[in-house]
Amino acid sequence: MKKKDPIPVTDSIKELAEFWQTHDSTDYMDEMEEVTDLFIEKSPRTVFRIRLDPQEAEEVEKRAKARGIEESALVKEWVLEKLHGRLG
Repeated sequence: MKKKDPIPVTDSIKELAEFWQTHDSTDYMDEMEEVTDLFIEKSPRTVFRIRLDPQEAEEVEKRAKARGIEESALVKEWVLEKLHGRLG
């Protein structure tokens, strides 16, 4: 069996990319570890969960689809409009 090159220990994305361009990750499966808790967020935000009746949810989905945006983006827009209306 051919000896494997060691996986570089580095924070350099460029160096790691160059390594994986020339190596098959399946040859290193025994050295890899599954990461299940990784969550990277660019800026701190608060997430709210809301409960809607099925008809209300369908209406949000319909309106968002008509505008070509995600339902969450539409609801966020509505909340911000309400906040700015009260604060302004």
